[in-house]
Amino acid sequence: MSAAAPSVAPAASGSVAPLPAGSVAPAAPAGAPLRLDVITIFPDYLRALDLSLIGRAAGEGLIDLRVHDLRDWARDRHRTVDDTPLGGGAGMVMKPDVWGEALDEVLALPADAAAARESAAGRGRRVLVVPTPAGRVFTQRTAEDLARADHLVFACGRYEGIDARVAEHYRAAGIEVAELSIGDYVLSGGEAAALVMIEAIARLRPGVLGNPDSVVEESHGASGLLEQEVYTRPVAWRGLDVSRAWPALLSGDHARVARQRRNRAIARTIARRPDMIERLRPDTLDAADRAALARGGWAVPDGAAGPVELVVRPAVGADLADLVDLAARTFPDACPSFLTAEQIARHVAAHLTPGRFAHWLADPRVVVTVAALGRDAETRAGRVGASELIGYSAVLVERNDDDGAPPVGLDPRPDGVTVPPAPDGGAGLAAELSKVYVDARLRGSGAAAALLAGAVRDAAARGVTALWLGTDGANRRAQRAYRRAGFVGAGSRTYDVGGRTCRDIVMVLNPQEAAGEY
Repeated sequence: MSAAAPSVAPAASGSVAPLPAGSVAPAAPAGAPLRLDVITIFPDYLRALDLSLIGRAAGEGLIDLRVHDLRDWARDRHRTVDDTPLGGGAGMVMKPDVWGEALDEVLALPADAAAARESAAGRGRRVLVVPTPAGRVFTQRTAEDLARADHLVFACGRYEGIDARVAEHYRAAGIEVAELSIGDYVLSGGEAAALVMIEAIARLRPGVLGNPDSVVEESHGASGLLEQEVYTRPVAWRGLDVSRAWPALLSGDHARVARQRRNRAIARTIARRPDMIERLRPDTLDAADRAALARGGWAVPDGAAGPVELVVRPAVGADLADLVDLAARTFPDACPSFLTAEQIARHVAAHLTPGRFAHWLADPRVVVTVAALGRDAETRAGRVGASELIGYSAVLVERNDDDGAPPVGLDPRPDGVTVPPAPDGGAGLAAELSKVYVDARLRGSGAAAALLAGAVRDAAARGVTALWLGTDGANRRAQRAYRRAGFVGAGSRTYDVGGRTCRDIVMVLNPQEAAGEY
């Protein structure tokens, strides 16, 4: 065996300083600092590890960091570590014999694979990490896993890489080998990748970060989301006022702040990393999460493996037949239990007709919106096809046409609904949220929240200052959903369904004030 390489280890001050030759320590026992060895032909490249958190952690004994020069295990006077590739080709390949000598010594293993396997048994988890563009992608989950190891050795290749037999041998010797890539691009060597991985791993060790919550509330953490935007003082800077853009942040209401932070994290992940949204586990998402996802174009059907893209769009003439069918299918779901099937059928036949929907689609004072899934999905209640309409909403603006007639189907505005003035002080405008219905198979998926949010935005764009609705007095579930969306109670009204009088709770919202929340 060659003379040991001059290792680099933490000095008492936390700086990275050479150790005497032969000072390779055995693997750390349970409870000891994480042992980190890096083998490279450019040891100075790793001096960056002496800085910031990693350097401090080394100085405090939280990690045991050592950097080795691979050339110190080379046998010839030129300290050669590479040779031409077998079979020809461009570039050079790093030699297995030099790497074998170095790794045997750093890992304290005999050269024979069988003897090495016996020696490695019971010495804690040791992982040989080989940065390579041909490896599996290094993620936060990878970092979390490797942070639980006892000893990590980074083999930083150069040129065309390390002879493949090196990884093969150490796997056979009982060493866990992780060939990892930090992205879909090629670097000149493994040192930069090693720096990235060591930083990501070491910060997860207990005590390395001053605030342990920092590793919880961050991108790619347990939530599976990107971290939301962060701000500090001054509140207003160069015309950008956080109090206007994110009013909840300064409210002092911790629950409201936490909710909006999560909503913003969801929105940011949707915009930047939709692939992460697809991997969210439904059992980790509450009703507010599903609503936030839906507002961003993702539904979570009950029984589906994960979120499914949700398409919310204006209804068009070609949707007429499907709209009529959807309306007839969903209206009974919102009816009080005392109504008979005959009464419900009479109401549908009178008010949810092809003629009524045709009028709405042609009337600019009526905004009809439909929803569909972006792909087929299996739910507990049955399969939903991508071509199916699964929900719709209708907003009827209280404005007469040239003949003085209101939109067809507009209900009289209840007495409890007042119409605030417009933001510029002009006259306000009322609108009825006449319909928000979702197929029963998508109940709880967030699709209703998406339609509701779209209705609020559409009403705001048309200058509406009082958007009101009526919902059955016994439908507590719907009332909770409307309250979550910002609607407040405004009295009650009576409503006829097939000749039977029903009582509705009236709720109202000012879209001009609420649109920013969506």
